[in-house]
Amino acid sequence: MAWNPKGGPFGGGGGGGGGPWGGGSSGSPPPDIEEMLRRSQERFKRFLPGGMGGGRTLLLVVVGIAALWLATGFYRVQPGEQGVELLFGKFVKTTTPGLNYWFPAPIGDVLKPNVEVTNQITVGFRGSTESTRGSTTRDVPQESLMLTGDQNIIDVDYVIQWRIKNAADFLFNIRDPEGTVKLAAESAIREVMGQTNLEEALTLKRQDVDQQTKELLQQILDTYGAGVFIAEVKQLKVDPPGEVIDAFNDVQRARQDKERSVNEALAYRNDIVPRAKGEAARTIQGATGYKEKVVRDAEGEADRFNSVYEAYKTGKEVTTRRLYLERMQEVLGSTQKVIIDSGGTGQGVVPYLPLPELQKRSQEAKP
Repeated sequence: MAWNPKGGPFGGGGGGGGGPWGGGSSGSPPPDIEEMLRRSQERFKRFLPGGMGGGRTLLLVVVGIAALWLATGFYRVQPGEQGVELLFGKFVKTTTPGLNYWFPAPIGDVLKPNVEVTNQITVGFRGSTESTRGSTTRDVPQESLMLTGDQNIIDVDYVIQWRIKNAADFLFNIRDPEGTVKLAAESAIREVMGQTNLEEALTLKRQDVDQQTKELLQQILDTYGAGVFIAEVKQLKVDPPGEVIDAFNDVQRARQDKERSVNEALAYRNDIVPRAKGEAARTIQGATGYKEKVVRDAEGEADRFNSVYEAYKTGKEVTTRRLYLERMQEVLGSTQKVIIDSGGTGQGVVPYLPLPELQKRSQEAKP
């Protein structure tokens, strides 16, 4: 519809025209856009410091905002943490504890995982991690039951303690670190148990199983590039399955009785055999000594007889007299003697001096 300066759009009014609805003596002009912009600019200038001009002030505002944005790039890595710097989401480098600077968001980003805290995972049960399991724990048979090297079933509950070794590998090489460590630990201990007999796994080789599992688990995680350090693998409970534990305990008690009987028999043998060997050696030595004595006595008697015989051949009368005297000395030397002179007068008893009795008394009188 064309604009009619003498009337409204509906053709009403006369004598100088009317408003758009007819009526009024003069028309209203359309709004001035330039005037509105100028007034808005004046109002904005009043908020600026010192009322400075627009271009320079705008530059200062932009520079201030940019400085504040750049200042947000400072960050602090706390002790025990490791900084991981990202540029547009891509890993660039790691930083040590202290004050550092990196591109602020959204260009750069910094992750700060704690690399000294020790994390713990339970396998075979859920709940308390104490060495003595209480009523608050729940057994997980699908994790704890495994085969040993002699084809027996064993129930093992254990914990894994681990820390972050390399923050970048830990954050970007594996998606679920805790789940990965847990699955790798199950695989490692099943492999070690599969090479160990049940009896040894329950008694003698528990520490060996822990150490071998730790070493194998570390090798697996290093192969994955997980950036994880395994601090310890510790078995909390190692038993046969609950369904057969009573029968297993009976077998163990029977084995203990057998070992006790064997030990008692060995102790008795170790006591009686050395004594019997000592008696036998003493008897043999006595017999040997007696044999040597008899042989030496016989040889001496033979030599003495030969010497007497040689002397007899050279002087028969003298030798006979000497032999008679020696024999009489042997016979009469240890007897009480009474000398009787059969050719004398009187009663036939010759008084004598009791020399043996006097000698005996003198010996008894000595202190």
